[in-house]
Amino acid sequence: MWKQERVVIENVRPQLQSGAFFIKRVVGENVVVHSDVLGDGHDLIQAELLVRHEKRTKFDEIRMAHLGQDVFKAQFTVQQPGFYEYRIRGWVDHALNWQHGIQAKLDDGQQVSSELLDGVQYLKWLQKKALKKSQAYLKKLITVFKDDSAYDTAISEAVSEKLHQLFLTFPQRNLANESAVLQVYVDRKKANFSTWYEFFPRSAAPEYGQHGTFKDCERLLPRIADMGFDVLYFPPVHPIGEVHRKGKNNTVTAKEGDSGVPWAIGSKHGGHKAIHPELGTEKDFKDLVRKAANMGIEIAMDLAFQAAPDHPYIETHPEWFRKRPDGTIQYAENPPKKYQDIVNFHYETKEFKALWNELLSVTLHWVKCGVHIFRVDNPHTKPYYFWNWLIGEVKKKYPDVLFLAEAFSRPKVMQQLAKQGFSQSYTYFTWRVAKHELIEYMTELTQSDMKEYYRPNFWPNTPDINPYHLQGSNEAMHLIRYALAATLSGNLGIYGPVFEYMVSDAMPNKEEYLHSEKYEVRHWDWTIENKLTYLIEQINQIRKNHPSLQQTNNIRFCAMENEQLIAFHKWNDDRTDQTLIVVSLDSHHTQIGHVQLPMAALGMEHGESIAVYDLISNNSYIWNNEWNYIELGPNLPFHIFHIRK
Repeated sequence: MWKQERVVIENVRPQLQSGAFFIKRVVGENVVVHSDVLGDGHDLIQAELLVRHEKRTKFDEIRMAHLGQDVFKAQFTVQQPGFYEYRIRGWVDHALNWQHGIQAKLDDGQQVSSELLDGVQYLKWLQKKALKKSQAYLKKLITVFKDDSAYDTAISEAVSEKLHQLFLTFPQRNLANESAVLQVYVDRKKANFSTWYEFFPRSAAPEYGQHGTFKDCERLLPRIADMGFDVLYFPPVHPIGEVHRKGKNNTVTAKEGDSGVPWAIGSKHGGHKAIHPELGTEKDFKDLVRKAANMGIEIAMDLAFQAAPDHPYIETHPEWFRKRPDGTIQYAENPPKKYQDIVNFHYETKEFKALWNELLSVTLHWVKCGVHIFRVDNPHTKPYYFWNWLIGEVKKKYPDVLFLAEAFSRPKVMQQLAKQGFSQSYTYFTWRVAKHELIEYMTELTQSDMKEYYRPNFWPNTPDINPYHLQGSNEAMHLIRYALAATLSGNLGIYGPVFEYMVSDAMPNKEEYLHSEKYEVRHWDWTIENKLTYLIEQINQIRKNHPSLQQTNNIRFCAMENEQLIAFHKWNDDRTDQTLIVVSLDSHHTQIGHVQLPMAALGMEHGESIAVYDLISNNSYIWNNEWNYIELGPNLPFHIFHIRK
């Protein structure tokens, strides 16, 4: 292939797999772009970053700064949701090269009359491009460059900053080369910063033995808002299958009155577009969505693309399900777990397009009901490219819709879902307990390519997972896990009121709840307030007040010689807000140690003092040393310091 360009562009960063996937940002964030741009010989190379939003036709041109060693850098700020495109353009800049050569020869005492005449061609180019106010200046320069008697004036103007700026503003991009086009998808800010609370609507009734309704959920909205949560997530609210319904504690045979598993969707009362009749009507649901929004809370729904054996789809679209040789449909399994009350869609069906379109219509139905956040159940058991298509189709019309991937699986599986378009992802935080585990995991999330596309959402517990370290644990352990989730990650969630009430009875030798709400209606006294509810409220308010805690990637762990104490520094992009968090990992004993301040990151000189303000206790301290004493006990096992220089 004939190629006359003289500039090579490579190692454009950030990008994922040579542009096969887009990177992610939220509105207001920066995209910092680096690239190697190099040419042959000694000529000066220039480069620029070309950027446009998908709804614009014209690219913005941002000149890149040369950092040395052929590395160039520029950045742009994303201002609206949707796709942005960006690419690099590089060229040999003959005009700047000419000006640089003139300066070098003058510094060496050489005479440059011939070089001045050579420069006339660049002035004539500028005349065609420059604004009218510069036309007279350029015309005069052409005359001066040709006049031997005006030599002193000519050389002064030839190397002037004024002419240099004109060359920069109106470059002559001869034989320019361009990189491949890359993409960044921009979500609303909630993709980076959200505080989730999950409970079962059917357990919201104030009377014991009654099935909760959406009206009962409305009664609980002030409690959720007061605790500082801005996303209220419900497990599936659809009719529950009656065939092979599970009983309490996952017994295979249900008894009279057993409520079944919400994820076993579909019955004679309808399917994925219907509401469980005991919860209320679709109007009741829309009223709840509206009233929650008035309190600053978004309702998140569960997208669980599976069916109960008596789902209407079984009759109307049997081709969407795989039958065994005996004509029955295989129930769902994840050996050794069995889900006799659930059957899976057959994504390899020849009628897959009709299936995909129906599942898209389910999603859009609830979007039109006011739901713009979905927690997706077991997405890793459906084709990756299905999710790429569905999420893309939804976002074409509703770019503010967010999708949380509920996938606890192998690392590459979870990463692939994020690459295919999920806005947020569940994580391994639930099982990361030791200091080295937490640091290693956070380093992976924030220092590898994962930071460009994987937005973690930290959950200390879920209805599916009652982790061993919470089983029978004390108040301090619950505080430790919430404080870590809330300060390490911009997104977090808890399953309540189980978490804040410290209900942790477990099935023997399993990370599962005894008397799990997955299988029965529970009754809670929602009026209870305790230390956990109080401190959760305080932590959530701190998160709202401090931008450094509204993101995940800007984090640096600080040295502490005690393995039971973990400390980290966080900041927002413009460093107008900085926090230092110290957490004891010991829920039973007092731990002491010294934390090393990140002096360079704080822009501090040795001997300089800083003020730290404890946002929980309201105590202030002046630290004059790089190493500072910390003491934390089970009563309050964490500090959240606001750093004030």
